[in-house]
Amino acid sequence: MKKGKLVSLFLTAVLGASVVLGGCGSKGESGTSNAGDGKAGGKITIFQQKTEIYDQLKEMAAVYEKETGVEVEVWQISGDDYYQNLKTYMSSESGPTVFSLSSSTEIEEMSDYLEDIGGLSFLDKINDDLIAKSGGKTIGVPMTAEGFGLVYNKDLVSEGAWNSTDTLVAMIQEAGADGTTGVGLSQEAYFLIGQILNTPFALQEDPVQFCQDVYSGKINIADVEEFQELGKIFEAIKANQKNPMEVSYDQNCGDFATGKAKMIHQGNWCYSLFSSYEVDFDMGMAPLPIAGNKSIAVGVPSVWCVNIDASDNDKQLAKDFLNWLYTSETGADYLTNKFGFIPVVDGMASEKLDPLSQAVSDAIAEGNIIPWTFNEEWPAGIITTYLVQNAEEYFSSDMTADAFLRALNESFVTAAKE
Repeated sequence: MKKGKLVSLFLTAVLGASVVLGGCGSKGESGTSNAGDGKAGGKITIFQQKTEIYDQLKEMAAVYEKETGVEVEVWQISGDDYYQNLKTYMSSESGPTVFSLSSSTEIEEMSDYLEDIGGLSFLDKINDDLIAKSGGKTIGVPMTAEGFGLVYNKDLVSEGAWNSTDTLVAMIQEAGADGTTGVGLSQEAYFLIGQILNTPFALQEDPVQFCQDVYSGKINIADVEEFQELGKIFEAIKANQKNPMEVSYDQNCGDFATGKAKMIHQGNWCYSLFSSYEVDFDMGMAPLPIAGNKSIAVGVPSVWCVNIDASDNDKQLAKDFLNWLYTSETGADYLTNKFGFIPVVDGMASEKLDPLSQAVSDAIAEGNIIPWTFNEEWPAGIITTYLVQNAEEYFSSDMTADAFLRALNESFVTAAKE
């Protein structure tokens, strides 16, 4: 598997999390003409897909308005409709001033709406490979680095007790027999199928070429070992646990926090939900061990972009906001401590990484990571448009794992032609 490039992309960004905050300006010291003087006025709108930071983002918007005089309206999103809603807004010329995109295919589709933000003052403190570019323009600032795998309760399962598909399946079966959940999934598209399906793609010798071979019909994933092993895990989940279609993201995380689930397939972002519970156990994040995999999946989940169709004044206000977010003490505090993001700006650090974010940071430092192929190589929108329907059918019928894999394969072929 090709790990070297990803290590170079994220190593410098995340290792900065172990040092004290430095190189960031004080409040209002963002290098912009208006931020911090409380006199700018005006309004920008923000639309982004990370529902778990919605409340904190609204709180930050109020702080920003108090500091700068610029109103920030945060648009709400629920479920899996973000990207489709964004496209509708943009095509109707009623799009937000600042928005987020989460893959190269989305960036390609939205390229006509992306303002060049190459003049932002802090870009030279971010690894250039983490910054989104299109048509020779700098168009996206990374929010953070994130990782996902098996989030596990160290009191209920021993680290390393599952190092293969067979041992993981056995653990799922044992959990089912004692009335707990072995590996929790939830009904939302990415958490049901999108992220867990990434691993067999990422484990291929050349994931980019492998995807192309699937799209062209040269390879059927149902005939590939890594996918067959994932099919065995899905079979065990289907036979021994509550139907994931009846479990929400909040419920899934709650079951883990209360000891009803030994593991959940999730990312470091889910730690923020545990604050609602009195969690008294240690937790970690481990790889999904298909084909002996020893790496968690790490990537840039999304980037901030600015709407090129906004007025010149609003575009400048949006750039001022991003400068403030990444260079002021207040903005850095929200990014690292209140949003819980792993820092991507050299010199910016979290006061204390939560255990799951620390696991991601450690994996990156050790080189034990695999890429997010779903974010870069899959057809745009395939997870919410096709794959989730395949998964819903599988968990709601007597469909076999082989038939499930073949249905997934057909969805990739179909979506790639659109």
